[in-house]
Amino acid sequence: MSSSRSAVPTAAAVPSPSAPVTGGSATSATAPTVAELMDFVRGAARDEALIASLPLDPEGRTWIRLDGPGGSEAWLIGWPPGTGTGWHDHADSFGAFTTAAGALKEHSLAVRLPTDGWKTLELTDGVDRSRELATGQGRAFGQNHVHEVLNESEVAHAVSVHAYYPPLPRIRRFSRTGAVLRLEQTERPEDWQ
Repeated sequence: MSSSRSAVPTAAAVPSPSAPVTGGSATSATAPTVAELMDFVRGAARDEALIASLPLDPEGRTWIRLDGPGGSEAWLIGWPPGTGTGWHDHADSFGAFTTAAGALKEHSLAVRLPTDGWKTLELTDGVDRSRELATGQGRAFGQNHVHEVLNESEVAHAVSVHAYYPPLPRIRRFSRTGAVLRLEQTERPEDWQ
């Protein structure tokens, strides 16, 4: 998790909240459901002692790794004013996140990108989505979800809780200029842990 300073995509589906997501190599019969990940991040976001334990840095994002349900990977993340992730996905992992303090904005793409073998894609019209996530609000997402998360406040930190299953095998980072999305790098767990 580092700080961030032509294809015709098809719509991506968010998994059913009551069933584990399958596909990819790491899921199993005991995989947590999207609903379980959402319950976990909401509960952790209400834990005042946990939220207070996160050191906040005025210059960059901070994080603490948490034990998520069913072998999932979870993080408590602090967002100084004006910081964000940049465009990225979570490969074959699905997940959920909730704002525990402050407010975050998520920009996402309602598309499923090819998993490998490309460097530049031209996105079609109508794929952009945007949502504000105030304290207590969150969202779940499916595999290969492409988004960026931002703290647009000029003065207030934000804090959020995130959970992913299977644990993140990689994160692909993208740059975007208008409708053109470029794959810039692929990070592996050793790059952010």
